[in-house]
Order: sequence, then C-alpha cells, then structure tokens
Amino acid sequence: MTIPLADKPRLSPVSIWPVASFTLLYMVAALSLALSRGNLEFILYIVVTLLLIVAVWRVHRSVTLSGATLWGLSIWGLAHMAGGLIQVPADWPIDAGSRVLYSLWLIPDRLKYDQLVHAYGFGLSTWVCWQGLRAAVRRRSGELGPSFGLMVLAAAAGMGLGALNELLEFIATLLVPETNVGGYINTGWDLAANFIGCVIAAMLIGWFDRVPVKTGA
Repeated sequence: MTIPLADKPRLSPVSIWPVASFTLLYMVAALSLALSRGNLEFILYIVVTLLLIVAVWRVHRSVTLSGATLWGLSIWGLAHMAGGLIQVPADWPIDAGSRVLYSLWLIPDRLKYDQLVHAYGFGLSTWVCWQGLRAAVRRRSGELGPSFGLMVLAAAAGMGLGALNELLEFIATLLVPETNVGGYINTGWDLAANFIGCVIAAMLIGWFDRVPVKTGA
C-alpha cells in the first residue's frame, strides 16, 4: 500500500547532542593545532565554520533536519578541518600550494581531495535546502513532493551556497596574503564540483522521496 505524501508520518525531533559533542571535539582539536602552527588563514576559516555551525543549529530548530543530515554536515566540517591542517607525505602527489590534504590528488591530474569535499558538502547543502523548503510548505499547506522544478530550485540553492563559499575564499585572499585557496582554475573546478554534488543530491532526493511507503495490508 502506498501512503500519499500528506499522510506520511512526521519525523520526531532529532537530538543534536551526540553530533554536537563530536563536532565540538574536532573543532577544539583543529583550533589548537592551527594556533600552535600560527596558521592565521585557517583560524579565519575556523571562525567562519563556527558561524556556520550556529546557522545550522538555527535552521535545525526551525526545520528539524534529519539525523543523517546533521551527521553528514558534521563529517563535512571534519573533512574541511582535516583538509587544511593534515600534512601529507612528501612523495604523495599534490597540486601547487601547501602540502596539505586539500592539495592531494586522489586521481593524479583528475580528482583532488578538495573537489571531492566540495561535491559532497554542497550536495548536502542541496538536501538541507530541500528540507527547509518542504518544512516551509508543510506549515502552510501540507506535504510537498520532489517535482522536477523543485529539485532544480533546491540544486540551484545549493550551488548558490557554493558560490558564497567561493566569495568567502576570495575575501580570505584579501585578508591573508599567503593562502592555499588557489587561482581562477581552482575556483572553476570548485564550482564544477559543487554543481556535480548538487545535481547528484537532487537526483537522489527525487528518487528516494518517490519510493512508496509500505504498510501492513
């Protein structure tokens, strides 16, 4: 039996304490490491990440994001902290720049760790945007299904957040002379990775939200 969207059971509120504790643990470790190295650029990124954590918390209070989303966002933050602070061995292939995980070629001259994190993170952002849109409609007129147009809208919102990230990186280059942000080509590949992640996320949302919910006869 298939339950119409309007009749689907609502999710219970998700406790944020386990994921919040995990996030706080690695943020404290990242801040300590950045301070010990005098890494001004990454201290700036940590401040921005803390502001984003507050933003996610406020969104969660309004929307009640799924537990998978909260853990996914926390893992994204961990991947970002690791990307800028973990040093890679001298014989590992890197792009021009600092010898950190973000510069590592996972597939030489084809795929960097940085691009994978971009695709993953802004794919998650698309999912967050969809949950926010669905919650807003739910309060006014009931449930909302993942139509093609709405998936385009959610993906576009995710890519907009990706563009905002590139703007923040540009500001970082103005405030801190020596950064590992990269040039125009790097920005282009970041945006391409964002696009791929957002499109894949929209396709997955569209598919899984259409799967019928089975109940007893």
